Amino acid sequence: MTVARAIRERVPPLTAIPLPRAVDRRLLDQRWPVRELAAPPPGSGLAPVLGDAGAPVVGHAIDSMRFGLDFALHRYAKYGPVSWMGAFGQRIVVLAGPDATQAVLVNRDKAFSQEGWRVFIERFFHRGLMLLDFEEHHLHRRIMQEAFTRDKLAVYLRQAAPVLRTGVSAWGGDSRLRLYWLLKRLTLDVASRVFMDMPPGADAETLNRAFVGTVRAATALVRVPVPGGRWAAGLHGRRVLERYFTEKLPSKRRSGGADLFSALCHARGDDGAEFTDDDVVNHMIFLMMAAHDTATITSSAVAYHLAKHPGWQERARAESLALGGDLPDLAALESLRTLDLVIKEALRMTAPVPSLPRMTVRDTEVLGHYLPAGTLCNVSPNTNHYSPDHWTNPHQFDPERFAEGRREDKSHRFAWMPFGGGAHKCIGMHFGTNEVKLLMHEMLRTYTWSVPEDYRLKWDYVSLPVPVDGLTVQLKRLR
Repeated sequence: MTVARAIRERVPPLTAIPLPRAVDRRLLDQRWPVRELAAPPPGSGLAPVLGDAGAPVVGHAIDSMRFGLDFALHRYAKYGPVSWMGAFGQRIVVLAGPDATQAVLVNRDKAFSQEGWRVFIERFFHRGLMLLDFEEHHLHRRIMQEAFTRDKLAVYLRQAAPVLRTGVSAWGGDSRLRLYWLLKRLTLDVASRVFMDMPPGADAETLNRAFVGTVRAATALVRVPVPGGRWAAGLHGRRVLERYFTEKLPSKRRSGGADLFSALCHARGDDGAEFTDDDVVNHMIFLMMAAHDTATITSSAVAYHLAKHPGWQERARAESLALGGDLPDLAALESLRTLDLVIKEALRMTAPVPSLPRMTVRDTEVLGHYLPAGTLCNVSPNTNHYSPDHWTNPHQFDPERFAEGRREDKSHRFAWMPFGGGAHKCIGMHFGTNEVKLLMHEMLRTYTWSVPEDYRLKWDYVSLPVPVDGLTVQLKRLR
């Protein structure tokens, strides 16, 4: 293990260093002058967006990274579904709750663009699918859909299954370990095999380091390439990834492989449109990041809740063991109903992507509040997932809320939105969900795992959620 990797895995970021609860409470409750974002046009009947800038220079950036969900819920309770805050040198309008979310993601008047993402990640995920807008996005998504059909999904899962079985079995047993980092390396192995037809472990450390750099750079407070800083690491990671995929692209163009890289090289739209070489490289960098990071976060959340609730772990294990020893196919995975419920509840309690930025391209309104053109906005899935108006006891782990007869996720179109929504809803959500289910299936048939009764998982929100302690569990191999 390299020194840098050891530090990353064992030392929490400065924003996650433990402080006395009273100090955290004081930081979260700190008051700042409330101001209007902009005066509504005379006679419009619209209300101004109220909010505050937070601390000088940094605004609320550190608060949002330190407190994550608690910060989002605190702002919602204080200001309601439409407010603004200062962070990262910007004024950001926070749009929270299902109704505000629907106005933005349905985007009937096309007033909201993906330009909001570009503010944070354009330098690192240039022209990834999520950063494209309107007709161009529709064209790219239509071509890419060829790589995400149900038949392709079944092939991808057949490729992933042996990687996961081998990787999970190699962990050993009867030991305490930081599960998050094992899951992260394993999901990268899956992405390498399924997306690029590479054997597990090949170039894994180089790629992992590059992806970590690009993802964490998005929320850098110092947004210039200072040596040793997160922004510089992100730019270096992007160069590494571009060089890596560009070098491999010619062979993928020539091959007829079943991996995603090859599929993107040969995908055609209904009108014969295809991706350029630059398109393929940009999409691969974005999809590789999105696939392995979100799968890692979700599988970590599922594993944690199964450790905290051994009754649910045993119920899920019984269904997995009933499948026998064969590697499960897509139909077998779809029969694992308990894991369905647990995964959905884990996605509710920890949204893998807790922020969905947008930018207004014209003057518009949300729930009667005036937003001028050029306003950076952020949709907050976490707030929706903890709304007491849509969820019973939202802070309680209760997978049965997704069972037929309750279906609390149907209380509003955007009550549950771990994959986003609207035109930019995650194109790989079915692959990602089934990958997590396959991974959990292999863990359940190989091990039991637990955490101390008083253990509570704390998430680091510097970028995408990461367990501060790496999710330390006691693993025991089934006899």
